[in-house]
Amino acid sequence: MNVLTVDDLTADELETVLERAADYKADGAPEAMAGRTLAMIFEKPSTRTRVSFETGATQLGGHAVFLGPDDIHLGRGEPVRDTARAVSRYVDVVMARLFDHADVVEFGEYATVPVVNGLTDAAHPCQTLADLLTIRERFGGFDAEVAWVGDGNNVCQSLVLGAAMVGLELTVATPPEHAVDGDVLDRAAELGAAPETTTDPEAAVDGADVVYTDVWVSMGEEGDRDRKLEAFEAGGFRVDDALAGDRTVMHCLPAHRGEEVTDAVLESDRAAVWDQAENRLHAQKALLTYLLG
Repeated sequence: MNVLTVDDLTADELETVLERAADYKADGAPEAMAGRTLAMIFEKPSTRTRVSFETGATQLGGHAVFLGPDDIHLGRGEPVRDTARAVSRYVDVVMARLFDHADVVEFGEYATVPVVNGLTDAAHPCQTLADLLTIRERFGGFDAEVAWVGDGNNVCQSLVLGAAMVGLELTVATPPEHAVDGDVLDRAAELGAAPETTTDPEAAVDGADVVYTDVWVSMGEEGDRDRKLEAFEAGGFRVDDALAGDRTVMHCLPAHRGEEVTDAVLESDRAAVWDQAENRLHAQKALLTYLLG
């Protein structure tokens, strides 16, 4: 079984993983990966993804191998499918953090061990697991209203699907040219409910318990930076004290302080971002043990 998007899990499987993550956080995790190896393939750099997966494998009694862009021939000199088939002969599970979502799909098709998407341009399911665990902790479940304010990017798209799976009420505010993909909204509707969508950040946060944002310019979009910044600034998408109010504030990090969120908001008691970051560890340990049986 692969988890390349969060809806590769069923709603029941998602609940099992979240429950297991909460148990691991409270009571510690078993050494369920003893004698097993996690391959971590990175085209994109990351702090939280690398440290949380590598630490998680260690805490589970296993071993993690870091494979950066200069360490392997993925997509440059060797087809993705060949790397997938070879690496599968050495390890028990793979986490791949790639640019193109089609590459992780191809990797999953040819791998003979479970493959986890550690982020692509289309999806970030591991972040959604941590986000849902954080909301579950804060509100004792999913009886909460969440407003996404910012880019309809990979993190947002995975959250849209995860929210539909657990019955979390979600409103998404983006500039019109940076909206969530229609395919993702259709999948969310099939899973339970598509979010409300708007181009007005103030309307989105009205009545919300949580406001969630992310960077306006993701890795690989640097050439479009000026145009994107203009669109988000003109639309009032910065999460500052006025927009945040007394709501819980979430951000997957790293943050561009002063762009999508102010320093004052991130440093306030409203910010749940450090719980989110920690919960990457617990949620991913739960996912690994679920996939490895």
